[in-house]
Amino acid sequence: MKKIILAAAATLLATFGIQAQDSRLRPDHPDTYVVEKGDTLWDISGRFLSQPWYWPEIWQVNPQVENPHLIYPGDRLNLVYVDGQPRLELERGPTAYKLSPVSNNRLGPSVRREPISSAIPAIPLDAINAFLSRTRIVGPNAFRGVPYVISGQDQRILMGAGEKIYARGDFREPLASYGIYRPGPVYADPYTGEQLGQQALDIGSADLRQLDEDNANTEYAVATLDVTRTSRDIRLEDRLLPVEERSIAALFQPGAPATPVEGVILGVEEGVTQVAKYDVVAINRGLREGLEPGHVLAIYKRGATVRDRVARQNVKLPDERAGVLMVFRSFEKMSLGLVLDADKPLAVMDVVRNP
Repeated sequence: MKKIILAAAATLLATFGIQAQDSRLRPDHPDTYVVEKGDTLWDISGRFLSQPWYWPEIWQVNPQVENPHLIYPGDRLNLVYVDGQPRLELERGPTAYKLSPVSNNRLGPSVRREPISSAIPAIPLDAINAFLSRTRIVGPNAFRGVPYVISGQDQRILMGAGEKIYARGDFREPLASYGIYRPGPVYADPYTGEQLGQQALDIGSADLRQLDEDNANTEYAVATLDVTRTSRDIRLEDRLLPVEERSIAALFQPGAPATPVEGVILGVEEGVTQVAKYDVVAINRGLREGLEPGHVLAIYKRGATVRDRVARQNVKLPDERAGVLMVFRSFEKMSLGLVLDADKPLAVMDVVRNP
């Protein structure tokens, strides 16, 4: 299981710009909590706060605790008030004991030492990792002239991991490995009309086995590739792009964006219009608007327009908060987010904004 740990609270405060007076303690919050194995920071903060991503604003660094930003099972969190503001202080768990090599195997007290890997993770990444997609947003011309799948082993039209595939295209500068993608919709901003990018739906990966020597130096070469990974069936006409030099971040720092962000859900990874928990969605805001992996956004259902029969006017009802998403990939003009909570059915064009 991947482990992710709480980053420095001071860094988070500076990054997210959260103000202490905005903290929202749950009415039924405990005064103390002893960390258990299997806990995550997201779970624990949810015991104290109505909105877990506000954890950094109530975290009180204790300089007497070694690595105070790492929390381990057995540690105690105490809710105190400093200058009238709620703070959580860390108290390390019971002193660990170990066998002393010079005392006839008697147990003797020692300073507790824990590997960083045993610290509790910030969010339940092991539970959501399967939903974190390798799908990417590319430029609108990224698929022009790239190699594409023309056949599978034994002329199959649906292929999977462990099989051979054949692709045709420009391999004059061959790569050892390729990502296999399916061209998706081209996204445009619904307000400005600006073209934001095109979805490249992740299909799998393949290693180059050999090239047809007769046409190797043309744009019509045929290559044989071994499929090493698939997230869905490979189909004819799926495209080959260079393997992306990136990995899904193992370290997320859940928190609100530092600046106001408001956008909309442009699409869902599988091309449907309805959105549910753990769906991957594309939104029309990205790095240029300050969105980074780990940023949490609230999702709002658009208010319906109704007829006021007394005033004889159409009136738009208020948007209604209905869910939460976390950005896990950011591009220049767009981001991909994972829906962590959905209280109501969500849909494309629902609004996202600071929580």
